[in-house]
Amino acid sequence: MLKLLKYLKPHRLNLAVIMVFVYIQVMADLQLPDYMARIVNQGIVLKDTNLILRTGTEMLAIALLGAACSVIVSYLASRLAAAFSMTVRHDLFARVESYSLAEFNHFSTASLITRSTNDIQQIQLVLLMVLRFVLSAPIMGVGAVLKAYHTAPSMTWIMGLAVTILLGTIVIIFSIALPRFQALQKLVDQLNLVTRQILTGLRVIRAFNREEQEAKNFEATNRELTSANLFVNRLMVIMQPFMMFIFNMTSLVIVWVGASMIDTGSLNIGDMMAFMQYSMQVIFAFLMVSMVFIMVPRASVSAGRIAEVLSVEPAIQNPKDPKKNDSKKHGEVEFKDVSFSYAGAPEPVLEHISFTAGPGQTTALIGSTGSGKSTLINLVPRFYDVTGGAVLVEGTDVRDMRLEDLYQKIGFVPQKGVLFSGTVESNIRYGAPDASDEQVKEAAITAQATEFIDTLTEKYQHPIAQGGTNVSGGQKQRLSIARAIARDPAIYIFDDSFSAVDMRTDVLLRGALKKKTKHSTVIIVAQRISTIVDADQIIVLDQGHIAGTGTHDELLKSCEVYQEIASSQLSANELKKTGKASHTQEVVK
Repeated sequence: MLKLLKYLKPHRLNLAVIMVFVYIQVMADLQLPDYMARIVNQGIVLKDTNLILRTGTEMLAIALLGAACSVIVSYLASRLAAAFSMTVRHDLFARVESYSLAEFNHFSTASLITRSTNDIQQIQLVLLMVLRFVLSAPIMGVGAVLKAYHTAPSMTWIMGLAVTILLGTIVIIFSIALPRFQALQKLVDQLNLVTRQILTGLRVIRAFNREEQEAKNFEATNRELTSANLFVNRLMVIMQPFMMFIFNMTSLVIVWVGASMIDTGSLNIGDMMAFMQYSMQVIFAFLMVSMVFIMVPRASVSAGRIAEVLSVEPAIQNPKDPKKNDSKKHGEVEFKDVSFSYAGAPEPVLEHISFTAGPGQTTALIGSTGSGKSTLINLVPRFYDVTGGAVLVEGTDVRDMRLEDLYQKIGFVPQKGVLFSGTVESNIRYGAPDASDEQVKEAAITAQATEFIDTLTEKYQHPIAQGGTNVSGGQKQRLSIARAIARDPAIYIFDDSFSAVDMRTDVLLRGALKKKTKHSTVIIVAQRISTIVDADQIIVLDQGHIAGTGTHDELLKSCEVYQEIASSQLSANELKKTGKASHTQEVVK
């Protein structure tokens, strides 16, 4: 939790103001028992009405001052705690946004959501309680002890005994609660993970009639979380009555001992009442601290989880001395003896990959599942960094380019189409906010998306649900492609982005893309031969190595791996045909 204290530095002035008002409030509260003792000892006993009225008026004014300070402290503490959590949440989100895929593999999505919401909320609540009660507790405790000792020194042992019992109780409960709170936050992560998994895969669950089993999985996690929460709540239930018991027993002992001293004439009634109030103030201060400290273990666990995310430095960052690109190599992508291994993997995923994808050309990547196709193209936008060799964009190593400049040159279409809540237009314009309406429509036409956009009731203003759940897989892919086209980048990367469209649309889309991207570099990852048959260059990957390079016709003659892939997808007649035009015409027919 100490690691997050740096976020309080911008609020030092507010903290100082809160401390001033806390001090005034405590001093006001400490004066009230003295006034009450004066009223009892001098006003009531001596029947001095003027003294009672004068002292009572002063007492009322001091009580109102203390109440006003309490309100101000509560207001300022609430603002400071809210500002603190907002800053932490902002930095946490910014850090997560800067993560590469390697860091994302370290934290689950459910855990990051919990840390950004529930964990920060726990810290905010404890910070508010600390500012509101804990800051005043030491001043109140020390001041009340000194005042009580001055009032009745012979009874101070009662207060000391009560405080010792309270401290012992707090330490015992703290030691029991801490491991439970650590388990509690992990269970919240687990519940979020199970819930997210069930909601995301709801159609699959229903299709395989697994609702009952998934309900049992959810119920098991839910019960475990409920059990942990009940244990913590029982601690609170046990603690509060025990504290009140100490509170009342202390009052009883003070009255018992004080009555004996009053009977012997060694103590005034007003002084005994003042001592009792001072004792209550001390016990109340420890009671407030104990209630906060019950929450501290959970907050400390939350703070540790947040600090863990903030302490992980992104592996991929902007270079200290970025280099400029070669303007003569517009859009060129070159892989120079590239190798890549995932962290902890026994063997590399890619080894000694070398080829160049030039502007005005379509370079296709094909291979069996697990051959490293998607990993290879993820190296271009630096989602991962190479472990050997170099990836050059326009003659410059991507590791020597500013990330913003690199991303600006790339139009990336992932394998799984990703849409955001908004409209059709806002999703197409996502990568090019300044694109005109004509450019948006042109991108949709090129991506063959107007076929379904024109059927929508609100056309380009038709709402898109979160994740694009209200459009089909093929429509989602076409809108994702239109989003990349609207950006008009120097490099297009399509990661198996045509898999959800039918064969006819596939051919029309590739034809339209050919015209649109004639001055750009196009890199396509595909599973279907039909998607890449027109490519100027096809790279065949096999177990992380290049098994062949060439056109479709050349690879049918020279590459055994490509022949196997082609024979599994094309008929004997199609295999006999050579030439791009004949194949494309056949598909369109």
